[in-house]
Amino acid sequence: MKITREIKTAILVITSILLFIWGYSFLKGKDILETYKTIYVLYDTVEGLPSSALVTFNGLSIGKVEKMKYDNEHGKILVTIIIKGSFPISKSSKAIMHEPGFIGGKQIMIVPNYNDKSILENNSFLIGEIKPGLTSELAEKLVPLQQKLEHMIVNADSMLQNINQVLDAKTKKDIKESLTNLNATLLEFSKISESTNELMAENKNNISKSFRNLEKTTANFEKISDTIFKANLGKTIQSMEQTLSQANKLLNELNEGKGSMGMLLKDDKMYKNLEGATHELEALLKDMKEHPKRYVHFSLFGKKPMPYQEQNNN
Repeated sequence: MKITREIKTAILVITSILLFIWGYSFLKGKDILETYKTIYVLYDTVEGLPSSALVTFNGLSIGKVEKMKYDNEHGKILVTIIIKGSFPISKSSKAIMHEPGFIGGKQIMIVPNYNDKSILENNSFLIGEIKPGLTSELAEKLVPLQQKLEHMIVNADSMLQNINQVLDAKTKKDIKESLTNLNATLLEFSKISESTNELMAENKNNISKSFRNLEKTTANFEKISDTIFKANLGKTIQSMEQTLSQANKLLNELNEGKGSMGMLLKDDKMYKNLEGATHELEALLKDMKEHPKRYVHFSLFGKKPMPYQEQNNN
């Protein structure tokens, strides 16, 4: 069968019309092979919601905003959205307008109610809510901060005015003189620091020697400490304890009057006898010095000694 030119032209025109319809639907976010539902939502404000804004379901794009207009009957903004019919949405679900980020405008997310098994029909209304976005929350937090900042600036300005009133010409002059003196003091301190550095540089060798000597002394002290530690201090301390115990025992015996020394300390009779014997011994020695002939007889020729005759001192 031969296809005429008219049939070819008709086929081309129909194909062009179908491609135009498909392209127009694609640009509007519709797929001509997919069924859609039209849903209406009422909002108090749609500020920040762009036309053709995305409609999401758990983060998945399921539709777009088709148009927005003011509803005189309810006194709110009526938003018409289209969603794919393959997504079963319950009647008690919510269409929440939110701001996913700082840029890109707002979107509408469908929050389903899984407990409600009734499916939303075409051309039905959903409950609309507005969730504050990051920008709104930031603005709400910045407003009090701005007020506090303004109040602080006013207080700072008042404080500076009071300071200017307090700082008269004389006070300012005194402050300048104090700063000048401080500068001079810092300059002197810098000179002292330079002198100290020069002194340290000149005596660097001596200082190094001193530290080396200190290290040697520390090493020697460490050796002495090790020697003392290694010494058998336990036996030494034990011997000292035994010695102290014996000395304590001896002192107790002396206090109790035991032994010759104890009797001498405690017995008055023995002390008196000893004192008397001492006096007699002193008298005997004194008499021997004064009258040696009474006790010693010496003769070169062997003569018998003459009997001692007591001399009369009278």
